[in-house]
Amino acid sequence: MTNRLPPAWAKHLKTQPSARAVSPKAASPIAQPKVGPPRNQADDILLRQALELQKAEQLPEAEELCLKVLARTPNHPLAFYILGTLGIGYDDEKALRYFARAVAAEPRNPYYHLSLGEAYLKLSEFTPAIRHIQQALALKPDLVEALCALGDAYNAFDKGEMALPLFEKALKIERDHPLARIGLPRALTSLGRMDEAALHLKEAIGRRIAVPAAYNALVHTRKYTEEPPELAAILRELEDPSHMPEEAAALHHAAGKVLNDLRRYKDAIDHFKQGNQAGGQIFDIGSYRRWVDVMIETFTPELVASMAAYGNPSEAPVFVIGMPRSGTTLTEQICASHPHVHGAGELSKLARTANGLGLKARTGADLGNSIAKMTPDLTRTLADEHLAYLRERAPDALRIVDKMPHNFELIGLIGILFPNARIVHCRRDAIDNCISCFVLQFSKAHSYSGDLQTLGLYYREYDRLTRHWSKVLPGRIFENRYETLIENQEEQSRRLIDYLGLPWDDACLRFFDRAGSVNTYSNWQVRQPIYKSSVKRWKNYESEIQPLIEALGELADT
Repeated sequence: MTNRLPPAWAKHLKTQPSARAVSPKAASPIAQPKVGPPRNQADDILLRQALELQKAEQLPEAEELCLKVLARTPNHPLAFYILGTLGIGYDDEKALRYFARAVAAEPRNPYYHLSLGEAYLKLSEFTPAIRHIQQALALKPDLVEALCALGDAYNAFDKGEMALPLFEKALKIERDHPLARIGLPRALTSLGRMDEAALHLKEAIGRRIAVPAAYNALVHTRKYTEEPPELAAILRELEDPSHMPEEAAALHHAAGKVLNDLRRYKDAIDHFKQGNQAGGQIFDIGSYRRWVDVMIETFTPELVASMAAYGNPSEAPVFVIGMPRSGTTLTEQICASHPHVHGAGELSKLARTANGLGLKARTGADLGNSIAKMTPDLTRTLADEHLAYLRERAPDALRIVDKMPHNFELIGLIGILFPNARIVHCRRDAIDNCISCFVLQFSKAHSYSGDLQTLGLYYREYDRLTRHWSKVLPGRIFENRYETLIENQEEQSRRLIDYLGLPWDDACLRFFDRAGSVNTYSNWQVRQPIYKSSVKRWKNYESEIQPLIEALGELADT
């Protein structure tokens, strides 16, 4: 639960700090004085109550109090701000709207600009994100959180070299700030400077700063061939009961990664299982299956063909899709090594468009109503906006690659908006793919990956939906099989570049030498030449993963 109200909180709330927040349900109307406090003081009391409710994760009740304040005092900036914080991680578009209203109401508050910038960053809207974070720094140059946020923005915008001095400046201001301590090595890692990143992470651990996150990042900077002292240290950390569930998960996954490198596979999978259990993630596979049913019923070949006439004919967009850990990063790096291709990373723009249309709602609502909203004018507008968003990243590139894996859910929408877009579907051995997901500490957005049986069932739905897209867009989707690429890198790479409609360039064979940031779980692997050790990796765990194999059914054999 994110709960970062501005440090200038006291500036906004004029009531005494000792005023205790009382749940609105617990306050008896009889006990209320006949003459209430002045409006601004009453607003402050309600906002303090909202803060306490937010801490207790009683979000609807906190929202109700903020809306009550706005009903009495329209455009109250702090009420808008708290409403924005309530949306973080739950409804990012809502958070964005409320932070924007807080900025409009109080434009010289650096914390409001910072939070608005961070909300834009979460949605991959880099230009407004950078603009608002820079405004926060113009108002308060020593705001460490803003320096780190700007570093994160540059890092995500494929400008890791611009991020480094920002984190360094933040550390000069506050030597032990966790965001700076972890942010600097993250930027170094994205640039392939693994040894330097490891030194900074070891320093953070030595100073007891964000220890679980630091260990998790540290073990991913290299591959271990002999047992490092960090393993014993991580296991000692796991004995500390004070760690939060997310911290315990990070430590278990760190231990699992080292043990896997050392080929102690049973011990490794035990830690991965404990890490996923500590995360406490639950996924409703039944609801997801029903959503896939409706998507297949709605996006017929006839519907997509009829609506595609109103999209944008540009050939610039390239969508690399597939399950996470299926080779999407490797594929993007090969493409982006070509001088006429820009790799834009994982962009959330298409998902945001789909959310705005109501396509991603898991409630089983009638998607036909969502499609009905897509008039020719709206279709053209959405496509033009999306292309401008891509062009902002690479004005002159002939092809711009968005490698958000989960865009596999939205290929029907891609076919409507961009009838000439290239779509590269990365496929991998089903069991290998699922195991590679299971052993990583994914965010809650990937909660399907925390349980072996659920993961196998989810993979079946992914497979069912992508097979449908092949019928909707026959011959349009290039299938890039991971094992084929590993077996014959040059031959498959040439096919890939030919599919993009570009002449071959030998730079595509040396993708691991490519400069620039790589912001993905695969940022170590894609700095290496192609290797075959990931093929049939699942056999190392065969006796421990039967629930996954059974859930995959016949897909486990393909």
